[in-house]
Amino acid sequence: MKTHNWNDFISFSTEKKVSLLNRNDRPYHCLLAQQFDRSFLDSLYHLTNVIRAISKSKQGNLYLQSTLPHKKAMLYFMQPSTRTYLSFRTACQILGIQTSDVRDSSISSEVKGESNEDTLRTFSSYFDFIIMRHPEEGIAERAAWVLENSDRTVPVLNAGSGKDQHPTQALLDIYTLRRSFENFGGLKDKTIILAGDLLRGRTVRSLAQMLTHFDGIKLILSSPEKFKMRNDVIDLLKMSSVEVIESDKFKEHLPEADAIYMTRVQDEHDTEGFKSERSLPDFSLTEADLKNLKEHTAIMHPLPRRNELDPAIDNDPRAKYWRQERNGMWSRAALMLMIANKDSEVLNYWNEICRQVNHTAKALPRKRQL
Repeated sequence: MKTHNWNDFISFSTEKKVSLLNRNDRPYHCLLAQQFDRSFLDSLYHLTNVIRAISKSKQGNLYLQSTLPHKKAMLYFMQPSTRTYLSFRTACQILGIQTSDVRDSSISSEVKGESNEDTLRTFSSYFDFIIMRHPEEGIAERAAWVLENSDRTVPVLNAGSGKDQHPTQALLDIYTLRRSFENFGGLKDKTIILAGDLLRGRTVRSLAQMLTHFDGIKLILSSPEKFKMRNDVIDLLKMSSVEVIESDKFKEHLPEADAIYMTRVQDEHDTEGFKSERSLPDFSLTEADLKNLKEHTAIMHPLPRRNELDPAIDNDPRAKYWRQERNGMWSRAALMLMIANKDSEVLNYWNEICRQVNHTAKALPRKRQL
């Protein structure tokens, strides 16, 4: 990126941007869902499971905290957030990373007129990761470009950029889907409904793009006409092996769904002259709808929710959104380990534990056969 000015960089194809954002065939800056290929998703899935297993003991937790205690992270959140903020902060704590945050521009030097670029360069002076959430589309890409053209670059992780991308949410969503279907043949050949505000829902935009790496996926994009998925994602899906159906008949598709991903109306993106309703009754999932679902259907939601997801569903075993929320801290911890090139060390630690357990098991005397 150092050899390209900003206007050139933003005009590049996605493939060209990915080549500049990745290092050694893996993400360095984590900005776009298109940065993650199937090989990376498989590695992240395995590493996330390993971290979870290691964390089940006190000794394992202390080991994880010893992996990155020399690193510091800035949580730069210019949009309201509960889950993403806490998920990233907890992921840092799991790995021993120290955190600071700026969550209100009115208490930073931006209120004095400091440019966003200068704010980011200030952060890079003190921190080893910048995790940012911002209402402006493309700002995470701008941040990475600014730092790459400074005397100190650090990884930028996109924790939500306008109504465009939310790549780490898609990572945890893919992880949740794969966990949900471990006993049902995996994610291959599954039918998934994405419902609600697909026009401005950055979580579904990133997830849809990531699903192109799995064979036999059928995506049903169900929304009102005015909240249809944008053509850039539709075109990408149609160029892949994903079967795409656009429909405003949400309830009719419920019986065929292996997974249902609900979203709320993203009215925080309403602009002057466009004021949307706060809920979409025809694109809501209720307790009464459960009888129309398969026994293994995974019900997901990035949260927060409104009326589109009935709280009476919460205790149904098919409701995965609370697990989905918890999965975020584990998958984000795994991602940060991979960015820091510490994943091999953690995997070696786990393999040694498994070797010792197997050795001990073999050494135990067998019960006498009666």
